Amino acid sequence: MRKKKVQVLRGIRVTGYAAEGKALAKQDGKVIFIEGAVPGDLVDVRLTKSKKDWAEGKVQEIIEYSTQRTDPFCEHFGVCGGCKWQMLPYELQLKYKQEEVEQQLRRIGKVKLPPIQPILGSEKTRYYRNKLEFTFSSKRFIPYSVARSGESLSDDQLKPALGFHVPGIFDKVVDVQQCFLQDDPSNAIRNEARSFALANDFSFYDIRNHAGWLRNLMVRVCTTGEVMVNLVTGADEPENRKMMMDHLLAKFPSITSFFYTINTKFNDSIHDLEPVCFMGNPFATEMLGELKFRIGPKSFFQTNTRQAERLYEVTKQFAELTGTETVYDLYCGTGSIGLFVSDLAKKIIGVEVIAEAIRDAKINAEINGINHARFFAGDVIDVCDEQFFHREGKPDVIITDPPRAGMHEKLVNKIKEIAAPKVVYVSCNPATQARDLALLDELYSVERIQPVDMFPHTHHIENIVQLKYRNV
Repeated sequence: MRKKKVQVLRGIRVTGYAAEGKALAKQDGKVIFIEGAVPGDLVDVRLTKSKKDWAEGKVQEIIEYSTQRTDPFCEHFGVCGGCKWQMLPYELQLKYKQEEVEQQLRRIGKVKLPPIQPILGSEKTRYYRNKLEFTFSSKRFIPYSVARSGESLSDDQLKPALGFHVPGIFDKVVDVQQCFLQDDPSNAIRNEARSFALANDFSFYDIRNHAGWLRNLMVRVCTTGEVMVNLVTGADEPENRKMMMDHLLAKFPSITSFFYTINTKFNDSIHDLEPVCFMGNPFATEMLGELKFRIGPKSFFQTNTRQAERLYEVTKQFAELTGTETVYDLYCGTGSIGLFVSDLAKKIIGVEVIAEAIRDAKINAEINGINHARFFAGDVIDVCDEQFFHREGKPDVIITDPPRAGMHEKLVNKIKEIAAPKVVYVSCNPATQARDLALLDELYSVERIQPVDMFPHTHHIENIVQLKYRNV
């Protein structure tokens, strides 16, 4: 089979950023989206796609570095796939994220917009995540520069790895010694787990051949000081498991919840598995403002706790509650947004398709003494019928916080049918949010917009939009 000829564009000057963190350039009227570049760079680009009016590619060589660049602080930058914007000063990251929100809403939404408020940056740009998941792998990723050098690999380079998957390579893992995303004792726990496993010749998982014992390690470090760990293995080996968990507990008495999960499936998801509490509390406690939240090993919770408080404060402001309103919290998860705004609402109704999340939401309402919040498992389209409205009351405010795919068109139509006076749309993807705003535009006008940066050094951005019913 004939190999496709690799096309390289030489001497391309990068002029800006587009969506999803890709840099932008133009050549002969053709738009080029580039991975790994910064505005101002002069680069050679190896194309991965080429159409009539646009192309995509990756930086092959940087001929001239942009003056906007800064030195990345992590030795794994450019390899592990996380923190891809470390080479940009944080103020420029915020600038480009702000621009992305505006471009997406105008280009895709095509609705009338008010002035967009300046993005709320994160006070912590390192060690801001409360949860990380690491992967054990029998196959350590070796950088291409090392592999092509022809030099013999050291014993350390041949050892199994514990860290993060390499983007686009499902069976190789970058061995991470220090990660700047999560506070102590995260790095120490991960490195000790690796050392102990290697010293005792425990097998690391081989995802390609579906073999090996150690699979994943989840570490959660709460702002309350509580630490939760979940060790995921590919088989039930009670003696080895007890040896390893006892060792980590002796080394790290700060661990307050220690779980193990046996996963014999071909994928790493544990949503359909039951973690076992080996030691400590069956949950960790996190705080959002004055509220306590119990988090299990499978619970979803905003990963940047302090910035989540700011996100929810803006959501509360946009809801404009006076104490008399019934608020519907759609895609409510474990109830965090609804409970956060509950002190200014008459009634909170949360709806979420994942039954386990609803169970957690009910517990969170109970431990905070919030008696005017009710939570229901199921699809909003099915749950919110006329009988439900008759029993619970129609919403004065709808808060919706969908996944990256945005809202299903049927849900958009349901919101239009409900015709609540106010909708607050919290989004982690301005592109799908813009699409949904266009669908809602028939009945709702956009009144306020506030971008929030939850994930420094990445291209991800949250955006909050307040909509009001046109006939109110």
